[in-house]
Amino acid sequence: MKTISSRDNPLYKELKHLAGSSQARRKAGRTLLDGVHLCVAYLEKMGLPPLCIVGETALLNEEVSAIIQQCSDSHTQCIVLPDALFHALSQVEHGVDILFVIDTPEIQQPSRLTQSAVLLDRVQDPGNFGSIVRSAAAAGIKQVYCSAGTTFAWSPKVLRAGMGAHFLLEIFEGVDLSDLLGRADIPVIATSSHADKQLYEVDLRQPVAWLFGHEGQGVADDLLARASYRVSIPHLGDIESLNVAASSAVCFFEQVRQQTSAK
Repeated sequence: MKTISSRDNPLYKELKHLAGSSQARRKAGRTLLDGVHLCVAYLEKMGLPPLCIVGETALLNEEVSAIIQQCSDSHTQCIVLPDALFHALSQVEHGVDILFVIDTPEIQQPSRLTQSAVLLDRVQDPGNFGSIVRSAAAAGIKQVYCSAGTTFAWSPKVLRAGMGAHFLLEIFEGVDLSDLLGRADIPVIATSSHADKQLYEVDLRQPVAWLFGHEGQGVADDLLARASYRVSIPHLGDIESLNVAASSAVCFFEQVRQQTSAK
């Protein structure tokens, strides 16, 4: 392992830039996984990272030691930082000080929508995005399509909220959702608090594409008009609508319920 103790070290400066700038992460095609859970999930699902970063104190942690051993045995570069330097990279308070630097996947977008998927129209909150992909992965959905204006799928905040779900999904960014809807071989279902049809009235035993929109504005009108169904989620309290992440979970697991009860 190599130790870096200076803030002026070129590699440390590069890491600091990645940690603090979404633009830098997009340009480099790299991002940071923060904490033991995400690092272990990456090792299990994706393999070895290009770079492992650990704080000095965390070297005493058994889980961290096991991760470092696995990386070192496979000749992955491991860097040790003084705790103060590490904490300038991490956004996690009171966590275990380990980071992976990973390459963000480049996946060719399918030409048509043929399997159950999630379509996100300008969903901007990282916590919402991460919760949606976590629920999607748990429900067995494999694909997520993101419009321009949707938060960066591979930001550290989104990754933490996703809890490893990213490594089970194909995520496509900067997608023209209107064009994609024109190439859908499956029904597209959009949620709307003003829809007449309720979620529980729709047959979800087949693959469907779920369309969710901006936290405040909902799905754009032109996309909403192209959906096969517009559905509402009934609720009893005096609240206009559910949070988009909560709505998505209800939808996904109603689909799971119908698919599993039909067997």
